[in-house]
Amino acid sequence: MQLKRLIAITVIAIGIYSCKNDNSAKEAIKKEIAEVVEKEKILEFGFDVEQYIIKRDTIKKGDSFGEILERNHIGYPKIFQIAEKARDTFDIRRLQVGKPYTLLFPKARISDSIQSPNTFIYQPNAEDYVVINMNDSIHAYKSKKPITYVEKTATGVIENNISQTLEEKGLSQRLAYKMADEIYAWTIDFRRLQKGDRFKVIYTDKYIDDTIYAGVHNVKAAYFEHNGDSLYAFQFETDSVKGIRDYFNENAKNLRRAFLKAPVKFSRISSRYNLKRRIAHYGYRIKAHRGTDFAAANGTPIMATANGTVTKSSYSRGNGKYVKIRHNVTYETQYLHMSRRNVKVGEFVKQGDIIGFVGNTGSSSGNHVCYRFWKNGQQVDPFRQKLPEAKPISDSLKITYLDYIAPIKQRLDNIFFFERDIEQEGLTITPDPNADIQ
Repeated sequence: MQLKRLIAITVIAIGIYSCKNDNSAKEAIKKEIAEVVEKEKILEFGFDVEQYIIKRDTIKKGDSFGEILERNHIGYPKIFQIAEKARDTFDIRRLQVGKPYTLLFPKARISDSIQSPNTFIYQPNAEDYVVINMNDSIHAYKSKKPITYVEKTATGVIENNISQTLEEKGLSQRLAYKMADEIYAWTIDFRRLQKGDRFKVIYTDKYIDDTIYAGVHNVKAAYFEHNGDSLYAFQFETDSVKGIRDYFNENAKNLRRAFLKAPVKFSRISSRYNLKRRIAHYGYRIKAHRGTDFAAANGTPIMATANGTVTKSSYSRGNGKYVKIRHNVTYETQYLHMSRRNVKVGEFVKQGDIIGFVGNTGSSSGNHVCYRFWKNGQQVDPFRQKLPEAKPISDSLKITYLDYIAPIKQRLDNIFFFERDIEQEGLTITPDPNADIQ
C-alpha cells in the first residue's frame, strides 16, 4: 500500500515539474496529490475501516455466538442460518472466554433506527482470525494477520544466571528457553552456569502486522563459552519431507539426544518411577508406579519427547485420555491423564510437537501427565537409561551442511562481546546490514 502511494505521488510530482509554468495545472495536480494521500485505505482484517462502524469486545463468561448476535439485533432464525453456513469453517461453540471479537456495522445504514452487524470476526490468538460474513450470501473463512520476521543478533555475559542477563539487555526470555531446552539441553546444565560464561546468538523475531511483537521465532545459530569449552550450534534441516530440524556443532555432531528430558515445559516431577510406591488413590496399598509424573496446570501443552508414529490415541478408565507413540523398534512412550488429545492414530509427530494437554482424567488425583517409557517392550525408568543420541547427519548431507554453516560461523565469530575484544584483534567492525545488533 505504501509503495503504491509513493509511486502515485512520484508520478504526480513529475507532472508538476513538467507543468511548472502552468499555475492552473500545478494547482490541479496538488489537489490530486492531496486526494491520493487522503483516500489511502486503512485495512484491518482485509476490510476498509472507513466503511464501517466498528464494535470491539471480548468473549465474556456465559456468552455464546447466538447471544452476542441477539444483543446486536439479529434474530434467532437468521442466527441459526448463519451457524449452519459457518460450521464447516468454524465451530461457533468453541468461543473462548477472554478472546477478542469485532463486529462491523456498515455506515450506509447509519440512518436506520436499529442497526445490525454484517460481519463477525473472532480472534482465537494474536495471529489467526475467523471472519463470518452475515450478508445475504452467508459464508465464513479463516485467515492470518501479516507476519514479518526480522533476523537479529545478541550477546551476553553471565553474572548470575541467563534469565537475569537477558532481562538486563532487554531480550526475550524465550532465548533462554531455546538455548537451555532446545539447543544445549544435553551439553550444558544451565542451573550451573558460571560467572563469566558468555554467549552469542543469531535469531529471528516475529512481528504481527509489523508492530505487534510475537516473540522469538527461531534460533539460527549460537555460540556458548562454558567451563572453558567453546560450543557452537547450527540449525539444519535433515529431512525436508517430514520437516525435521536439529542443532549440530561445527563438526556436524548432533547436540541433542533422541528424547527430550520431559514432555512438558516449566513443570516439576511430583512422583517418580517406583515399583514399591504406596498410592493414596488405592488406599495406600503398594501399587507399582511405572511412570514419571510431571505436575503442571490444566491445559499445559504436552510434547512428544521424540520423533515417532502415534499408535494409540484413546481413553481408558485408569489412563484417562492418553496417547502412545512408537519411536522405533526399541522405544515407545505413553502420556496419560490428558484433558484433551491433539493427535490421531497413524500420525507422524516430531520431537516437541504438541500431542495433547495436561488434565486430570482417569485414575488421577490432580493435574499432571504420567509419562511412561518402554524399552524392548518393558516399562523402564527413563532417567536411568542411557538414551541414544539423535540421528546424525548422513554422509551425503555432511558436505552440504559444512558448506551451509561456513558463512554463518564466520558471522558468529565476527560478533564481539566487548570493545576490548575488537582492540585486541586490531579490527574495524562494519555493522552487519542483515541484522540488528542487540
